[in-house]
This record gives sequence, structure tokens and C-alpha cells, in this order.
Amino acid sequence: MKTAMIIALAALAATSAAAEPAIESQSISQLADQMKTGNSSSVLITRAYLDRIAANDKAGPAINAIIAINPDAMVDAAARDVERELGLVRGPLHGIPILLKDNIESLDPIATTAGSLALKDNVTRRDAPLVARLRSAGAVILGKTNLSEWANIRSDNSTSGWSAVGGLTKNPHSLERNTCGSSAGSGAAMAAGFAAATVGTETDGSIVCPSSINGITGFKPTVGLVSRRFVVPISHTQDTAGPMTGNVMDAAIMLSAMAGSDPADAATAEADARRTDYTAGLSADGLKGLRIGVIEQSAAAPALIAAAIARMEAAGAIVTRIKPDTKNAETLGTAEFRTLLVELKADLATYLAALPAGTVPHKTLADIIAFNKANAATELAHFGQDTFEQAEAEKGLDEPAYLSAVQTARRLAGAEGIDKILADNKLDLIAGQSNGVAWVSTLGKGDKFNPPSISQLPAVAGYPHLTLPMGAIDGLPIGLSLIGPKWSDALVLRAGHAFEVAGAALRVVPAFKAAVR
Repeated sequence: MKTAMIIALAALAATSAAAEPAIESQSISQLADQMKTGNSSSVLITRAYLDRIAANDKAGPAINAIIAINPDAMVDAAARDVERELGLVRGPLHGIPILLKDNIESLDPIATTAGSLALKDNVTRRDAPLVARLRSAGAVILGKTNLSEWANIRSDNSTSGWSAVGGLTKNPHSLERNTCGSSAGSGAAMAAGFAAATVGTETDGSIVCPSSINGITGFKPTVGLVSRRFVVPISHTQDTAGPMTGNVMDAAIMLSAMAGSDPADAATAEADARRTDYTAGLSADGLKGLRIGVIEQSAAAPALIAAAIARMEAAGAIVTRIKPDTKNAETLGTAEFRTLLVELKADLATYLAALPAGTVPHKTLADIIAFNKANAATELAHFGQDTFEQAEAEKGLDEPAYLSAVQTARRLAGAEGIDKILADNKLDLIAGQSNGVAWVSTLGKGDKFNPPSISQLPAVAGYPHLTLPMGAIDGLPIGLSLIGPKWSDALVLRAGHAFEVAGAALRVVPAFKAAVR
């Protein structure tokens, strides 16, 4: 171990004086090619990202997307370079720097806080299985990103992108605008060019919305494809992690590494049998012959939707417009909310109780509520914890009302939701506008979604959901969603990649403008 460290440090010293590459718009494949040809190295690429973060996250436009930098990142990058010199290349992620949302544990000497001061000492020195898989694939963990505190479940009046640990994250396209939540920092950091890829988590919309609003690609996989162990939880029914990247190919590269079964996460029992190399089926012909239904909604961007339909049809898809069925919307919303409240109380207690000794004294949701009250000046300065208090009043996972809510939500979102839409219209996939444009952040006054996200059905059903750029309104990005049935992750990514390569690039490069009017 000491010899390997000496070699790595020698490699770091040998390359530290070389010119840094321009990395803010480079894909994973482009960076990998530069390292393969010897035109760059993991050390140079990692240093370039760290310098870009230093110049733009707390300084310059002050995007405020990063909570913590991994102090071991440069040594880890040097070690990957040594491996490359020795002929050991682990795959397309070898030496690629990535950022993790700060509710995902890593063995690096940094805390996993979920944005809360209650977890400021939560240095577990253990990798979540999804991080272990990424690290095994050669990725360099650059650090942790800010998020909506407790993944935006603390209050119904929260402001997305704010946490007591990290403050408010800004949208790189317009600094006054919101980044959406809860993977706000991962979305903003990716858009701002702070890493080659980021990882977010979603319970309902928390990968899709920040990806759409920040103008990047985000993929929420089928629940159970990626382990949730050592990730600060909300709901074992709906939680999943997923990649947030610059394009669909990069998302497929990331997912190929992240996916897999974990004996300690029962939901992943089928993952090893279902997982594949998600890059293998990506081609320009990926839309040919697919039947896609575009949901008619109060779209803020009808021209962009029309252009997206034309692009899909030109690539060989058969596209029809379908009307949303909203008759069960209220019942579904009520059932989902009850599910999340009960599981938050139970799952968070399970997570806290299993933390390594000496890290965090809090063991239950009630403890966190009490901590917030005792530290109201910092934790409750902008909004309260009404949702936490509602969750604390719930009884438990064996309560009949909860069990009924889970079944109702799954049925309305799955069998009588997405599955029925696909069957009735003879469709392979559903498409639609992911979200409206980013709204002006009004800290303490909640969020202003317009129109609302279409994330609920795939989130509650646990089905895959991809968002990717389809243009912008006045410089503010708009995302196109592609949604499929359970375990259709490869198909959804294949369709998204074909859409992406079918014409001119639709991703908007952020200019760090103070405001867009």
C-alpha cells in the first residue's frame, strides 16, 4: 500500500506542471480518449475541475453547488494514472472525476450530511454500494454536491436547492433562478462544468426536475436497479439513485457501472439479471419503429414539443398525441404522500440507528425534529418542518392505512397508470415536457412549478424516466421526458440517444448570467 501511494504521488508531481485541459464541455468518452492517447491524464483533468470549481462555485458567479471537496481526489487520480501506465484500465470511467449528491456515503474523509447540520459529523468512511461500483470502475470521487435539505421532504414550503449546510444553489443559466430539487447541486454542478458526471437521487422528480431545469441529461432508473444502501433515505418504495450527465451516452456509461444487486437491499434482487451494458444498444436508429405517445399538457413550450415530435418522426418513430388521464390524480397524490410520510419515519430511523458509533447522536426522526427546534436560527430560518412533524405522527409500516396507501399508489401509477396508457394506445414509450423553465428563487416562499412535472407516475410506479435537453425559452432550458415500463431502462436510453444525435445539439451552455428576462 505504501509503495502504491509513493508511485501515485510521484505521478502527481510529474504531471502537476503540465497544461490543464479545457474540461467544462467534455464528455466522458472525450476525456477517456484524451487519457488513452496520452494527451491528458486523470491528474490533469481532476485538477482542471477543481480549479474550475474554485473559480466559479464560491468565487465568481458563486454557483454554490458544492458542499465538500474530497481531499483525496488528486491522489486517487494519480493512482488511476499509474494503473493506466501499467496497462490496467478498468473501463470508460477510468480516471474520470465525478461528484456525488451529499446524501450518498463514500469512504472518503468527508461527511454525508443530507444538507442538515444534524449530520455534519456523519463521516462514515464507507462507500455506498453504488459508489463502490463507480470506484471499482475507475471513477475518481471529486466531492459532494449541495441538495435541498433532507431531499426536500422537511417542509411543503421549502425552497429547492437550499440546505443549512450548503446554503442556496444558483442556476448557472440565470443566477437568480432556482435549480429545482432535491438533486439541485448535482444538476447545477453538471451544467456548470464542475465534473464529468454527477450522481443524484430521486423519490419523485429529484433527478428529473434539476436535470431539466439546468439543461442536462438525467436518468431515474427502475427502482431496484441501483442499491440504496448507505444513502440517506426517504422511501424504500420510491427512492433510487441515478446519473446526471451531459448526454445520454454518459448516463449509460454511469448506469452500467452503478447497477447491480445488493443482498442488503431487497428491492435489487433482480438487478443482476436485468442489468446490461447500457451503451451497447445506443445508435442513431434507436427510435426507428418505436411507438411514442406525447402527453398533451399545458406546455410552456409548445413549439419545442412540436419540434421534438418532428425530430422523433424524422428518426423513424411513430408519434401520437395522448391526453393525460387526471381522474385519479387526487387519490394517487394522497396515497403517495401517506406512503412517503410513513416510510420517512421508519426508514430514517433505520438508517440513523445503523450509523457507525461516534458519528451522529440522533437515532430517530423525533431526534432530528428536536435538533431543528434547538437550532432554529440556522435550520428553520427560512421555512419550517411541517412535513417532518406530519411524518412523526404516523404509526408504522404495519399500519393498515399505510399498507393500503402503498397498494393504491402502485396500482394507480403502474397497472392503471403507465401500463394502461401504453396498452390502450399501443405504445412503447411515453414522452412529454419534463418541467417548465426555472423560476426566480424566493427563499422561504416555496417553489413555483409551472407547469408541474410529469415525474409522478414513473416515480410512484418505480419505472424508468429519462430527461434530456430539447431547447430553451429565453435562455432557460426545457427538458424532454421519455418514460417506459418497468425494467425498460435500456430501451428508454436507446430512444433518448437516438433523439439526441438526430440533429443539432439542443443543450444550452450556461453563461452565468445574473438574470434572464
